[in-house]
Amino acid sequence: MASSSGPLNEELQCSICLEVFTDPVTTSCGHNFCRTCLSKSWTNTQTCFCPFCKETFSRRPDLKINTTLREVVQHFNKKLNLGESKVFCDFCAERKQKAVKSCLMCQSSYCDDHLEPHLRVPRLKKHTLINAVENLEDYICQKHERPLEMFCRDDQTCVCLFCAEGEHRTHNTVPIEEESREKKDQLVQRQTDVHQMIQDRMKKIQEIKHSVDLRKRNTEKEKSSRVELFTDLIRSIERCQSELLKMMEEQQKEAEKQAEDLIKELQQEITELKKRNTELEQISHTDDHLHLIQMCSSLSSRPHTKNWTEIRIDSDVNVNSLKRALTQLRKTLHGKLNEKLSQTELKFVQKFAVDVTLDPDIAFPSLILSDDGKQVSTGDIHQNVPENPKRFDVCSCVLAKEGFSSGRFYYEVQVKGKTEWDLGVARESINRKGKIWLTSPENGVWVLMLENENEYIAYDDPPVSLSLRVKPEKVGVFVDYEEGLVSFYDVDSRSHIYSFTGQTFTEKLYPGLDPYLNDEGKNSKPLIITPVS
Repeated sequence: MASSSGPLNEELQCSICLEVFTDPVTTSCGHNFCRTCLSKSWTNTQTCFCPFCKETFSRRPDLKINTTLREVVQHFNKKLNLGESKVFCDFCAERKQKAVKSCLMCQSSYCDDHLEPHLRVPRLKKHTLINAVENLEDYICQKHERPLEMFCRDDQTCVCLFCAEGEHRTHNTVPIEEESREKKDQLVQRQTDVHQMIQDRMKKIQEIKHSVDLRKRNTEKEKSSRVELFTDLIRSIERCQSELLKMMEEQQKEAEKQAEDLIKELQQEITELKKRNTELEQISHTDDHLHLIQMCSSLSSRPHTKNWTEIRIDSDVNVNSLKRALTQLRKTLHGKLNEKLSQTELKFVQKFAVDVTLDPDIAFPSLILSDDGKQVSTGDIHQNVPENPKRFDVCSCVLAKEGFSSGRFYYEVQVKGKTEWDLGVARESINRKGKIWLTSPENGVWVLMLENENEYIAYDDPPVSLSLRVKPEKVGVFVDYEEGLVSFYDVDSRSHIYSFTGQTFTEKLYPGLDPYLNDEGKNSKPLIITPVS
């Protein structure tokens, strides 16, 4: 079918044959194809799927022609045909008929009626006929006025037989039909290549769309997780606020009860004092001198009352209690926030888990590796191992076979039951000879270490001693190459341990383990690379 480079033609193209639709059909996913093309693509297959978006159909769809699209295609073809040139017969006298063939020998075009002699007369049957063309002179050698029947591969031009036997006689000339077949084969191959490129790009489009959809779903999950986190924090704030207000109310009630008791005591003293005052008043007016003297002796002492000078009810709230409550609130919220963020962070980095296998060819001679390369422990003697310039000769270390020079990666190591170990990552060019493992990042290692059962150290510059609430039994290691980040996590408690930040990586990084000495069986447990769940 004739094709056009216009944008409308792309809208009306079948993505299988790359031609304008013939009997277009539409799949349930909304994509269009030629009915024949789609049927052929489903031949000898049990599962039917859309060639464009790869959506699978549970049963073979009943293909029906999209009549609306077919009408659009027909209208397009009609407009396309209007622009085609028409060649007319050179021998029709009155009403010119459309030519069907052109003769390169006669240099004329013929309709069906006037072509008849060329199909019957022996001499004329030897002439070269081609489909009717307007520019017939382009098919004739201008020098010899003979058909261009040969192709000169040296000069990449069409020539006649006289040219081939003359000035092109030493050149590589072949019949034009042979060259045309080769060119057609090349075009078919190019068309196949282009078609494959189109399919690859369509597939890439689907991959990109799928990635965007997946990111959208992950974003929604993360949003939901963040909402849950802050909702939980708000509940904690409200609960702490409620407890704080309750405490303030209790303090107020306590102050009111204290005031009530003090007032009652004061009123009782006032009653006693009034009674004493009445007695003094009566004695002061008596004429009985002996009685006056006797009573003065008994009433001369000061009444037994409390010293109220320093006693008061504080009108202010108990600030110290409030400070203690607010401090506790901050600790609670900070702990919850760190816990939630660490859980979310670990869940994120675990998405970049990689398969890590230890390399026996570079392991320290006394290390014992499992057959699957997932476990390492230290033996009591050096094994007889092949010489290798990359093998560690002093430090009981081993690196993984896999190195990473971009992106992010994560792996987990079980350290349960060990009293000493270190693990992390090392750059490829690290010196394997001598005590170089436990040094700063400047020397190409980023490790976390346990020594003396409970002393955890991050070998930063300078080294950092860590105080961990829980003794990790499984440690996760995450690296973001471009970000210059190496982080360690306690997997079971889902908490962050330490991060090396602002690093610059310029070569491959390898996971590395050091199980340390056996220590008479106290540290005999292996370090185990475990699957990430």
